[in-house]
Amino acid sequence: MKVLLVEDDDSIADPLIDGLARYGITTQWVTTGAEALAAPRPDMVLLDLGLPDIDGIEVCRAIRRTDDVPLIMLTARGDEADRVAGLELGADDYLSKPFSVRELVARMNAVSRRARSETAAAPTPAPAGGDTRRQVIGDLVIDTRVREVRLAGRLLVLAPKEFDLLAYLARDPGAVLRRRQILETVWEPNFFGRGKTLDFHVASLRRKLGDPAWIETRRGVGFRLVPR
Repeated sequence: MKVLLVEDDDSIADPLIDGLARYGITTQWVTTGAEALAAPRPDMVLLDLGLPDIDGIEVCRAIRRTDDVPLIMLTARGDEADRVAGLELGADDYLSKPFSVRELVARMNAVSRRARSETAAAPTPAPAGGDTRRQVIGDLVIDTRVREVRLAGRLLVLAPKEFDLLAYLARDPGAVLRRRQILETVWEPNFFGRGKTLDFHVASLRRKLGDPAWIETRRGVGFRLVPR
């Protein structure tokens, strides 16, 4: 695996590069957002938020405009708003400093598996006789063939995992889906990410849908999509 490390602190970057090398991971290291955006496409991006020229959130936004390369944010920021913003923009995971190389590599492997699974599950040409991958729930239209969601005719801009989550809830509108069931389907079996990952994505979806009543929380159980 070849990764792009975007980190301006050499006291962090140097030991991290050495640690990744012990796992057979080759690292290209850049120290600014501009260098990151100009670098050749890697297999994965490890992105610090506190960069000297461009905020890491903006770098993530710029990358996601054109590329779905797996991306993990690495940062000392503990603010929930930063985590939510990163996930909304399409970051695949978020790891707070300090962290161990072992944990980072485990997360990198998990993100890589998810990316391979999504590629393998890419839509195939529509079957003759009509496309059943366009679901209409009231004013909400979900088209899994082109990965688009429209609400009352307006296109919603969703991060990849937001779309996957909404599409999964929409498979059985009104049914309560358990948290573990959602995590293991939308993310991966035995998902070990942050406990708030699902809640962040649900909160973001509610904001983008414009009405929190679209997704109902069943405390201690899970969530359901409520037809409007």
